[in-house]
Amino acid sequence: MDDKILVTRSSMPPYEEYIEAIKPLWDSHWLTNMGKYHRELEEKLREYLDVPELSLMVNGHMALELAIQAFGFPEGSEVITTPFTFISTTHAIVRNRLQPVFCDVKESDGTIDETKIEDLITENTVAIIPVHVYGNACNVEVIQKIADQYNLKVIYDAAHAFGVKYKGKGIGNYGDASIFSFHATKVYNTIEGGAVAVNEHKYYEKLYNLKNFGIQGEESVTEVGANAKMNELCAIMGLCNLRYINDTLEERRKRYDFYIKSLKDIRGIKTFVKSKEISSNYAYFPVLIEDDCWITRDQLYDKLKENNIYARKYFFPLTSDQICFKDKYKKICLKKARRLSSQIICLPFFDTMEEEQMTRIINIIKQS
Repeated sequence: MDDKILVTRSSMPPYEEYIEAIKPLWDSHWLTNMGKYHRELEEKLREYLDVPELSLMVNGHMALELAIQAFGFPEGSEVITTPFTFISTTHAIVRNRLQPVFCDVKESDGTIDETKIEDLITENTVAIIPVHVYGNACNVEVIQKIADQYNLKVIYDAAHAFGVKYKGKGIGNYGDASIFSFHATKVYNTIEGGAVAVNEHKYYEKLYNLKNFGIQGEESVTEVGANAKMNELCAIMGLCNLRYINDTLEERRKRYDFYIKSLKDIRGIKTFVKSKEISSNYAYFPVLIEDDCWITRDQLYDKLKENNIYARKYFFPLTSDQICFKDKYKKICLKKARRLSSQIICLPFFDTMEEEQMTRIINIIKQS
């Protein structure tokens, strides 16, 4: 069968709309370096995400690297984080010359287990970097309470959580900083892109400096920075996509509900329970293949692939078990994270997905 179904599909505005929007660039020749569209998108996203300050970045990974760097943690300090995440989260910590300390997660939603954080704190701990996995919000209140008690910074990896609200408040308001990814695979994209939300203007200014090589003037470079600026073509894509984001989220909700209804009575197939306090963005559709199911996770993955359907094992293996990190850091019991990692599979899911495509996937699961 030639009808390939990928795990996701990028949301895009009408072709003519984007082409018309980029025409002025041929007059101005201003393609990057915080131009008009960069500044406009930064302001509109700050409003949409309901955060005090927001700094646009070239991608979500650099957003996290620079968010960590902005706090100036001493080299070798420890950061408590989750192993159940995309490898970028751990890379950003290590590339800042910090030591990741992996904390187990909750099987209920895949987020960091806040009840295990305090036992991992030492005199070398400087921060907690939790992840809002699949858009499931961490227990922000308990995490903040722990951070306040031990004078730690909290930086949320909210790459999956664009548009998510907790108790009616934008998820980027929690902690000292939150990073978002606008990669082409995400709910909202700028082709490539990301952002850091912060509560204090001084950190916005710090991030502005860091993403522009540390340059303060034509003849003044005040610190070691990076080139993490979003270009104008990506910013314009972001502005176009932002006009349709509410419609996109509604279409994702409809497809999410269809999956839930169709899979709810299949033995051994489990989905995460959505919290009533969280306004979801329906970023992914993860399912757990439990031990009493008639097929294993890996067998289902292979069966779908045989039928030209490309699901993903988000996240397997754990970042702590990847070749570049295995056996390099503190040995901590990650029983729940490893169990979750061995059971999880994200089914294809996007806002333009056709019912026939979803039915095809569901029928394969039922027949397996």
